[in-house]
Amino acid sequence: MNHLTLASISNAAYFLGLELSTDQLRAAVVDVNLTVLGYETVDFDTELHYGTRGGLFSTPGDAYTTPVDMWVKAMDMLFNKLGERFDLGKVKAIGGSAQPATVWLTPDSAKKLATLESDNSLAAQIPPTFFSLLHTPVAQDTSTLPQTVALQAALGGPDAMASRVGIAAHPSLPAVQCMKVREGNPDAWVKTGRVMMASTFLSSLLAGKWCNISEAEAIGTGLWNAQHGQWDAAALEVVAGGAEHGQRFRGVLGDVETAGGRSIATVSQYWVERYGFEKDALIVSFTSESLAQYLSVCPAQDETVLSFGPQDSLMIPVTQYIPSRLYRLYPHPAQDPSEKKKYIAILTSRNGDAARTLVRDMYTKSWTAFDRLVSVIPPGGSIGLDDKLFSFFVLHNESPTSHSIRKGIYRIETGHKVTEFRDLRANPRCLVESQVLSFRVQYARLMSLPLFGGKEMVKQKNMSMSLLAYRMGVCFDPYDKDLCPSRIIAIGSAANFPSIVALIGDVFNAPVFVPTGAPIQSANSPNPMKLEHSPTRGTNPSSPENLGPHTPSPSRCNAALGGAYTARWAWRRHAKPDEKFGSFEEEITGLLKKKWMSPAMFGAGGGSNGLGGSTPGFGLGLSNSTVGYPQPKRSGLASSVYSTHEPEHTLSPQQETIMFRPGMNGGLLTPPIPGMLPQTGLTGLGLGMSQHNHSAGNLNNQLSAAGMPIMPIGRARTPTTSSQATNSTILSQLSTNSINTVSTAQTSPGGSKVTTPTSSTKPLNVSVNPLPTGEEDSQKGLCKVAEADWDAFMVYASIVPEFCRLEGMLVKGC
Repeated sequence: MNHLTLASISNAAYFLGLELSTDQLRAAVVDVNLTVLGYETVDFDTELHYGTRGGLFSTPGDAYTTPVDMWVKAMDMLFNKLGERFDLGKVKAIGGSAQPATVWLTPDSAKKLATLESDNSLAAQIPPTFFSLLHTPVAQDTSTLPQTVALQAALGGPDAMASRVGIAAHPSLPAVQCMKVREGNPDAWVKTGRVMMASTFLSSLLAGKWCNISEAEAIGTGLWNAQHGQWDAAALEVVAGGAEHGQRFRGVLGDVETAGGRSIATVSQYWVERYGFEKDALIVSFTSESLAQYLSVCPAQDETVLSFGPQDSLMIPVTQYIPSRLYRLYPHPAQDPSEKKKYIAILTSRNGDAARTLVRDMYTKSWTAFDRLVSVIPPGGSIGLDDKLFSFFVLHNESPTSHSIRKGIYRIETGHKVTEFRDLRANPRCLVESQVLSFRVQYARLMSLPLFGGKEMVKQKNMSMSLLAYRMGVCFDPYDKDLCPSRIIAIGSAANFPSIVALIGDVFNAPVFVPTGAPIQSANSPNPMKLEHSPTRGTNPSSPENLGPHTPSPSRCNAALGGAYTARWAWRRHAKPDEKFGSFEEEITGLLKKKWMSPAMFGAGGGSNGLGGSTPGFGLGLSNSTVGYPQPKRSGLASSVYSTHEPEHTLSPQQETIMFRPGMNGGLLTPPIPGMLPQTGLTGLGLGMSQHNHSAGNLNNQLSAAGMPIMPIGRARTPTTSSQATNSTILSQLSTNSINTVSTAQTSPGGSKVTTPTSSTKPLNVSVNPLPTGEEDSQKGLCKVAEADWDAFMVYASIVPEFCRLEGMLVKGC
């Protein structure tokens, strides 16, 4: 392949990215210019019928597992779908990622992989005996607390363990899960010939042989010593139950690929004959799902990525390897060996989607109502600074701080634990605030460490201890804006909420960006015949591949796209091994900018700079009428910009009758009362109710008529773009319709839901609206959705000390 030029094959080069998440197997296909050709997914619950919920099985004792043969069937189904839409013979490289789960294989599995016959599917040739453990534990599993404590103690405690293997013990750590398998299922332990991560298992299916684990995934096991570049003998001995058994277990784990993002194999003959792949199609080292999400947005050194999901993650690029129990430190999964080593520090919270879904089910009827409540309730759940509300949802145990916290829901009002807040409507906002504030505190603590190389180490100011927050014995100044990231890129389904992205910007005092809808190849560009005539193309207007290039799309298939980007990056290095290249971020960003300038992307009628518009000051290069948002001033605490024009939602007459029927149970979408819609200028920081159209007395009267009188709200606030009335109208609707009728939706372990409708109401889709975005950010595929607000930041800074004190009390079991 080296004798070919990039130009001669650029029109025929496609790159495939795979993502094995908890509930779905996803794929993204891009061309040589990173134009997204399309996505495909296989949903485990609805398409494979294994009886899983959210892709998982749950058993008493917080044990969560998944059937591994389900993934094999999903691979068959996914590639059948891909083969119907794309010419897979044009795929030059495949990258991918997976959830952090282990796969246990028998010794005979290697021979079986090498002798797959193209006439049959994978599922028909890989029987259950292929696996020594058919139902493998996953990241949601927290049934291993005794093994967690034992491993951590044997390695000298959390700090000593982190210094050895780069990570402290936690209940879903693969090393801990391996201990439980040895102790609880010795038969499976003896029959095992290879233990690999789920990401490595996917690449092994494609390569037709056992592949080696990537270094980033090896560190995630809790068994790899990155400083010495080898499996840690002491950790192996503890997990395997002795020094001799540890040596055998080291062979079971296999070797480690220390060069991130390079080609490790080519596709096996099975894939060439069955699906038409080229025999030279490369397989790039697969990585974890969270790291692939990080790669999909190519953050700069001063940017931080906040990913919402079953496990929320805050990912920060760093330059120094300084392991600590306070965070997880991984090598960059796509870097050339000639580059200076880069790392990614990750702060995690296991109580993500599941907690948010639970609160939605308990207090609202829909995500639309959830978003409104987060928007209209004041910071801390109340107006005053001395009576703030706090809530801590501990649905899953996690390390290093919460071993001593019993699972449950903790609420604090006026400094005392309460069973429930007096105002039930405060629950959604207090939950989201606690999740974001926890990351704020952890990030500030991380900034006090010399992880950033040339950056000057943050100096702690000598202030009164009454003004300092502390967590785990590390103090910082909550009013210091330098302890916050300069920019945040938010991804995941929760980043679709205008209220949540606004709250992130307020807590961190940083602008918030989300990825835009990945642009689809235009009709003027080379396109495979299968793609053009696919019966499924374009049938779902809300699918990621049908979003416009400027549409905010934080919940797109980010990890799959990150895998495709990695495949493109590694393929070029394989094709031109003698050339010098920039970093992954530099090359991918350069390709995205090059694509942005392509006239085919925008069509005729482009404006200034060829970007399709001429409005000055708009980085998107689009007019107001095209983008659909105004340019209001950013003002108000924890609120996003108010749009004078709501998105249009086309409803049938029957839907309108159902949705707007007065007094209907769950009627959250009652039209606003005439004359109650505030003008754009109503938002501000002044105290007291606005005198435009309503007063505090009228507000009390309305809520009293609804049966739930509340205290007057003393601050005019800007509703989010999902709001359809003033705060008083919304609160009245939510009081009468939502809180008194708890949804019967059920939550699966991963935050997925199986909903039992309680009414015919169909909620509006909750989505963020774009703000004016700089040209450079737009070219990178980012869109600004929230601004920093100094006044709101100061309010949250005043809350941080009490938040940390209460969290510390819970850690100590008080």
